[in-house]
Amino acid sequence: MVSTGAVPNLAFRRLRGQRSAGEFAAAVRRAAREIGEQVACDARYIGRVESGEIRCPNYAYERVFLHMFPGTTLADLGFSSRETVRGRGARATVGTPPPTAPHRDTDEESDVLRRVFMTSGTATMATATLGLGGTPAAAAARPAPRRVGEAEVSAVEKAVRQIRLLDDRHGGDGLYRKASRPLRIAYALLDSGAAAKRSTAGRLHAGAGELAISVGWLAHDSGRFEDARSHYAEALATARVAGDAALEAHAFCNASFLARDTGRPRESVRAAEAGQRAAQPLGSPRLLALLALREAGGRAGLGDRVGCERAIGRAHAAFGHGRSDADPEWMSFFREAELEFLEAQCWSVLGEWSRAARHARRAVRLQDPHFTRNLALYRAELTWDLARAGEAAQAAAEGHRVLDLLDRVRSTRIRAMLAGSVTALRPQRGTREVREFLERHDEVSGTRE
Repeated sequence: MVSTGAVPNLAFRRLRGQRSAGEFAAAVRRAAREIGEQVACDARYIGRVESGEIRCPNYAYERVFLHMFPGTTLADLGFSSRETVRGRGARATVGTPPPTAPHRDTDEESDVLRRVFMTSGTATMATATLGLGGTPAAAAARPAPRRVGEAEVSAVEKAVRQIRLLDDRHGGDGLYRKASRPLRIAYALLDSGAAAKRSTAGRLHAGAGELAISVGWLAHDSGRFEDARSHYAEALATARVAGDAALEAHAFCNASFLARDTGRPRESVRAAEAGQRAAQPLGSPRLLALLALREAGGRAGLGDRVGCERAIGRAHAAFGHGRSDADPEWMSFFREAELEFLEAQCWSVLGEWSRAARHARRAVRLQDPHFTRNLALYRAELTWDLARAGEAAQAAAEGHRVLDLLDRVRSTRIRAMLAGSVTALRPQRGTREVREFLERHDEVSGTRE
């Protein structure tokens, strides 16, 4: 891969004037709040722009910068055009595109969710004839729904995959509202009863249910817990109507996770056990391993150390059987790194901070860097465990690494975890490493200007 080298952005540096990089970053965050944006801007980000490392800002930063400097263009601010950085021109320059675009805005990418669902002509027609746009009178004047076939079902399945891909990169905050639209369309297709074949109807039920779980997860990750609960319940009802054990197991898996996160550990255990019953005949040891870890998390919340250890043991035994052709597609995230992370969370809840930190560190080491959201999540867990274990300087170092990822990841859940670590570390602010981390966190979060 040929590198062209970074060219300093002198125009942007001139706009900063006499202000320090930190002061200018604070001004950027204030401007963002004025227009309803949220950007994790700090002195490091300003330095990366001025050095030319960031050749074109993501869409959120673009809106903020143009708000700060009315009448200017990106070119006036010293940036390259988006097409040359991310489009065909950029690919021709560097040879091979990177596997992940690290600073792509979630608003831009979540628009893909609409395009995925609307690119098929037949899907567009089905959507229109089902009255999902326009006035009621116009909908009534349209012809009856045509038969739902391969194009529509494939569009639902593609939307599910796209949501998961974007979530792996960026977290749920920027995606949830826009991902809800394909979900409404999917259930409208389902409710129309217009599937051409029994097999098509089965795939449509499964696709709509998986889409409900995916949108529910986005709600969960962005702190909209009641919305998440509703979506998971919708998926479970769809599974029961269709007699789809795989979908039922997935819905119970996520419902258990949500119950644990919202302080209902007994419900978490019951949902995990129900998921294991549904999953038993499916032939996927990895699915049983994940559900056992969900149970372990619930039992940890109940203070049931013995039950938690037993569930963790079952999870390791099942995971050790390896992958299977019966493993669900949605479980692509469940690798050894996730196993270590979920075990870390159990020990953390039980108050064994050093043991939890060992597992969290393994999770970070094993994680594929393309799963950006999960890498930030694992590092946030490690920060918390180290802080509670009394390893303040190490916790601060990990906290910096989480902040480095927050420009790319919008997750209320991760921010809340990091905020908990900050609270735990404040009594140690006399230590230089801790003080620098706390100051940077406060600067980025707007806690202190």
